[in-house]
Amino acid sequence: MVGVAGFGGFRRERMRETELFEIVAAYDYSAEALAKCQAEDGARPAPSFEALLETPDVEALVISTGAKFHAGQAIAALERGLHVFVEKPLCATPQEIELLLEAERRTGRVVGCGHVDHSSNNRSLHIKRLLTDGSFGQLATFECTIAHSGGLEIKPGDWRGDAGKNPGGMLFQCGCHGFHELMFYFGPIRRVSSMMRYDVHTTQTADVAHCLVEFESGLIGTVSSYHVTPYRHTLHLFGTAMSLYVDDRAEAYGDQEIIRAQRRGNGIAEPLEPFPLEQGGDLCGNLRSFYKAVREGGTPYPSLKDGARAVAVVFAAEEAAKSGCAVTVEAI
Repeated sequence: MVGVAGFGGFRRERMRETELFEIVAAYDYSAEALAKCQAEDGARPAPSFEALLETPDVEALVISTGAKFHAGQAIAALERGLHVFVEKPLCATPQEIELLLEAERRTGRVVGCGHVDHSSNNRSLHIKRLLTDGSFGQLATFECTIAHSGGLEIKPGDWRGDAGKNPGGMLFQCGCHGFHELMFYFGPIRRVSSMMRYDVHTTQTADVAHCLVEFESGLIGTVSSYHVTPYRHTLHLFGTAMSLYVDDRAEAYGDQEIIRAQRRGNGIAEPLEPFPLEQGGDLCGNLRSFYKAVREGGTPYPSLKDGARAVAVVFAAEEAAKSGCAVTVEAI
């Protein structure tokens, strides 16, 4: 495993939870983080990433580093014959998407991506059932907003402040989760137009991004991401019979989720009423799917292509913001 602190610590917890993985060796810039990983997981510290790849008798590399490192580290591992589980966002440039897909094809190794496994998430499955059983009537549109103030903490030299490695700012770091979830519900995204603001903070990356997204089905909706405001993660689905509002706030922020529905009242002011969505899901679903694909064959979910599809929309959105024109998202 490379990158064992921060989100890497969360991923190690999930790996232990599955009881399917043994972290044999690890590398991190932080000696303290390596020592903690050794104490918690028994992983042998490696002096460098290159030395980590020389570890004998291992099957896979788990990558929990910054996104600007993902492509290079994943390709190096694939060329060593290792399977790869890589966090999200998958990679930092459109060119890296092509290099990763080519490396996967050439090596025949399994590549899984650390997005949420919506196929094992009760809430995602419940929403998808509501979308198909007529509960919404005909879905008209949606609004998705993902925000937190992490952009204000970016310091000079931080890769997150590098426009070449953090395209779209928050839209790249967390908005890609929204695109991944929306494609689980609605299928491929065809086209995106966007406007971005860069002048709220001192970095060169986008502080605010508003995207108008068109799916191949014809559905249109908005995805907005802010990197300089208090936390928010909301999805609002608007249908001809019902609208559903989900404010999915993280427990770590000490706030409770809000789930409300409005049912059409033929022109009257319909109240927002509590709506029971199914709870629970497998936080380890993506790891279990990766493990199964390695052991039994097949494609994990989320796959390399799933991760690529999410960041491809981000790259198209940044191009759209710079050009002032809608951009077609390349099919993957």
